[in-house]
Amino acid sequence: MRGLLQRVRGARVEVAGEVVGAIDQGLLVLVAVEPEDSREQADKLLHKLLNYRVFSDEQGKMNLSLKDIGGGLLLVSQFTLAADTRNGLRPSFSTAAPPALGAELFDYLLQQAQGQHADVASGQFGADMQVHLVNDGPVTFILQI
Repeated sequence: MRGLLQRVRGARVEVAGEVVGAIDQGLLVLVAVEPEDSREQADKLLHKLLNYRVFSDEQGKMNLSLKDIGGGLLLVSQFTLAADTRNGLRPSFSTAAPPALGAELFDYLLQQAQGQHADVASGQFGADMQVHLVNDGPVTFILQI
């Protein structure tokens, strides 16, 4: 399971011109599910997302987590993160989970997040989404679980 974590001042996801998920300060995370992933990987990713120290403390050092600041978490499924780009000039998606598994694990991750954190929003699995964000820093990390 992969997550592209971006520290944001605000972010929203639109589907067909309608906002389906939005947060103020927090983390926008693009999530890719791979064929060998399970709920265990989703649990590990969520633990890392909630506790990863990417927000500045009083001294300006990255010492605070999403939980510490009470920020928002916006989860967006993005199977293209699982693409194999090592060969040729066209990505291969054979390394991405089948849609049914991707939807199952993304939904599980979202439900677990909603149970553990107060401010959680999401995109819509499988939809053509427009993601708007103000990256803070910019601060971006790839998490692979």
